[in-house]
Amino acid sequence: MSVSIDKPVTALAGVGPQMALKLARVHVHSVQDVLFHLPHRYEDRTSVTDMGALLPNLSTVVIGQIDLAQVVFGRRRSLLVRISDGTGSVTIRMFYFNRAQEKSFQRGLWVKCFGEVRPGAKGFEMIHPEYRVSATEPTGGLDSTLTPVYPTTEGVSQTLWRKITDQALQAALPQVQELVDARCLPEQMQGVYESASLQQAINALHRPTLNVNLASMQEATSSAHQRLIMEELIAHHFSLRKSRAAREHERAPLLEKDDELEQQFLANLGFTLTSAQQRVSGEVAHDLFRTMPSMRLVQGDVGSGKTVVAAMAMLQAVSARVQAVLMAPTELLAEQHYATIGKWFADLGIEVGWLASKTPAKQKRATLEKLASGELLVAVGTHALIQAAVEYKYLGLVVIDEQHRFGVEQRLALRSKTPEGQVPHQLVMTATPIPRTLAMTFYADLDVSSIDELPPGRKVVETVVIPAETRRAEVIQRVRVACQQGRQVYWVCPLIDESEVLEAQAATDTEQELKEVLTGLRIGLVHGRLKSKEKEAVMSDFREGKIDLLVATTVIEVGVDVPNASLMIIENAERMGLAQLHQLRGRVGRGSEQSFCILLYQVPLSQHAKLRLKTLRETNDGFLIAEKDLEIRGAGELLGTRQTGSITFKVADLIRDQHLLPLVNDCATKLAKLTPHRIDPLIDRWIGSKEEYVNA
Repeated sequence: MSVSIDKPVTALAGVGPQMALKLARVHVHSVQDVLFHLPHRYEDRTSVTDMGALLPNLSTVVIGQIDLAQVVFGRRRSLLVRISDGTGSVTIRMFYFNRAQEKSFQRGLWVKCFGEVRPGAKGFEMIHPEYRVSATEPTGGLDSTLTPVYPTTEGVSQTLWRKITDQALQAALPQVQELVDARCLPEQMQGVYESASLQQAINALHRPTLNVNLASMQEATSSAHQRLIMEELIAHHFSLRKSRAAREHERAPLLEKDDELEQQFLANLGFTLTSAQQRVSGEVAHDLFRTMPSMRLVQGDVGSGKTVVAAMAMLQAVSARVQAVLMAPTELLAEQHYATIGKWFADLGIEVGWLASKTPAKQKRATLEKLASGELLVAVGTHALIQAAVEYKYLGLVVIDEQHRFGVEQRLALRSKTPEGQVPHQLVMTATPIPRTLAMTFYADLDVSSIDELPPGRKVVETVVIPAETRRAEVIQRVRVACQQGRQVYWVCPLIDESEVLEAQAATDTEQELKEVLTGLRIGLVHGRLKSKEKEAVMSDFREGKIDLLVATTVIEVGVDVPNASLMIIENAERMGLAQLHQLRGRVGRGSEQSFCILLYQVPLSQHAKLRLKTLRETNDGFLIAEKDLEIRGAGELLGTRQTGSITFKVADLIRDQHLLPLVNDCATKLAKLTPHRIDPLIDRWIGSKEEYVNA
């Protein structure tokens, strides 16, 4: 069978229109995209571990005979299957199962399964493992070589990825063309390119051969990895070159600020800007007083005062009689900005519009009319600001809060609402401090400003690291005391699996457990499986003090200020990255009371987990934490970009592969001279439809 490499992904068996929409979320549109959607890690399912030798948090293959299978009706209906191998036993727990699955687990049959080992109420458990049932005792692992694990999205299983990748490799791999001329490569890369062709390298990453070196695959030091890493870095380099060149031909309105209006604004604030806020505000003001479109990233730790910098930029737009909008990822966060900026601007006689899905129809119509006529110069809201019905008279400034939480489609949509031949200035903000190394490469075409000091008087959150197994009851009692004293508490359950379903279940179980123990407290629950309106309602109740204890998943990482919340408990903290833990910790310490963050962990801890928890305990400096996080984890998830549509890397890692970065510019320059016709195909191969995001 042969399928054209340029055909839509629906040309592959098992991919219908609905599945194609899901694959599009991870930018897989064509058969070529499938080939270049590379595994981000590998699992060793080749060997079997005796149950007596199992360790928690270990992912492995076990083989055992079924001793018991039953459906239990506790807080949640589940199917429990107990298997043993003579050295120990494991319980398979399934929350989602059908009658046929239930019947398949008959006592005396054998089960071979792969999953993560977790401590349970009665020994080790595997929750929803991959499994096979057989009548006779099986031997060997589930696979004969390393199993690739692909970056994915909800509704696309690893089984499907392997199925469509098999098809693409068989039908289209021979059509993959060499686009990087080896003559342009540095000497140290020549041997890598000579050792394997591009087609061989792609095949080696998707389907590792028998007895392949596990370390070289996991650490991306194999020749196949190095060959593709170099090509991907070159493609991104060319894409950024194009982006910078395009910006030189675009025009934005020149925004001249009104010094008198700004002084009045500052006098009304009730506080003095920190020196960092003053410096960054000056950098932004300088950007806006030019006709070249500004693209500045303002990064600052949680509570550093980015909102007032954004407000001053919007005030500069008002002075120039052009429109400015601020867009936030959630209605609750947008509402908070609306209240804050609305109060500041009301003192100056400046009206601030509000647009969100729950805006009353009459108010929404009035706001739309004022935006279209130009009567309204400032608006705050959610994605409602970019809906088709919204027209602007002259949009000159776009402020995006928590930029990495937005799909870049939203930024592109706002750009499209400007007059012909004009683009708005862009100011993007993030509370995830970005290390210099990453900013220089990931945001090479953006100017980066850092608000690197906190306002005076803010108390540092005290962080405590506690083993959950021996001190959980003590922590629960501490929660009771805090709530009885009138404070509010967060209890965070981690992302325990790639499935939102299991994450929600963990939060639901924790909520039920705490309700049974902490009687008399008002306990709420929020997780990713709730509808947006349900999440917003719970968060609003918490903010208004109607909930004492909020059990939540990491959906609260980017949230609203609740000054009365002074205690946060984070379960399984060893599973999370440093930047994420720091963001979560930033939800407390917003008021005048001393706040605390308790990190509960399960033993044993890996070396990386020990380093992460030690760093959190010792520092509240977001920039230092970001540097450490980058050293430990690489660039992959630091900005949350894999889900957002901004620049992501399929196989390269900016920290791990930084030794190659100095070689890329020289190589790209040579390629541009020798084979300029290959530049666009190279960008399309590695970035594809995401190229427009680079320019957003």
